[in-house]
Amino acid sequence: MRSTLERPPARVCGAFGGDADTTEPLPDSTAWRCGDLVFKPVVDKAETLWTARALDYVDEPGLRVAKPVRSTDGRWIVGGWTASRFVSGTPEHRGDESVLAAVKLHRATLGLPRPDFLAARQDLDAVADRVAWEELEVPLEETKGGRWFEVLAGSRRPIKLPHQVAHGELLAGLLFDGDAAPGLVDFVPYYRPGEYGAAIVAVDALAWGGATRALLERWAHLPEWPQLLLRAVLFRLAGNALNPRSTQASLDGLRAAASEVSGIL
Repeated sequence: MRSTLERPPARVCGAFGGDADTTEPLPDSTAWRCGDLVFKPVVDKAETLWTARALDYVDEPGLRVAKPVRSTDGRWIVGGWTASRFVSGTPEHRGDESVLAAVKLHRATLGLPRPDFLAARQDLDAVADRVAWEELEVPLEETKGGRWFEVLAGSRRPIKLPHQVAHGELLAGLLFDGDAAPGLVDFVPYYRPGEYGAAIVAVDALAWGGATRALLERWAHLPEWPQLLLRAVLFRLAGNALNPRSTQASLDGLRAAASEVSGIL
């Protein structure tokens, strides 16, 4: 992986219409801003190309989308870098607005095909997702979430909703700027019911965003909501149990979320 201090070369900036002399690093990120452009180093080419096409596809007035930018010769990637339009804002814990953003996003992405690279993904989150959806069994450390997973897993029931591309990290990836629409700057895809993305947002808001069960109740009209929330909390519990760097604080948040979700099953 590239150093976070490495700036995009001048030839890369020029290929996308930017001026290398004006680039500045974005906080807590490997990305660099250059006026109206944001440059990101490419880690996985297939995922980067898919993300560019997905964000280019999204057309939703309720979201400010960081649209990808092609180079002057039509490429999404030049010299190991990709570019998109700058979207202002910072991450904030806005539970209802984030769930609504997830609903809007997944209505806008109904037509996206399943990404080819998903089947080959073996990162911890991909494994945790398969475990939550009963496609894989792996040992889970009891003291890091495995015990809660075991308690809740027996409540899983079949979900009769069509699968589509669903964003699995939306709460952390939204930017808010006053009263402006939420800003979408990335897309972490899974292939599940669209409402699953909203359920993950709600569980994350419960675990780490200060939300309460009232958030879950306000969105209870979404189809299969209790079961999707259950899958979402199992996904996070499995990920926490599999992650060697997970913390007690993350587990405490997930315990609170698991308790609230179990109360509506």
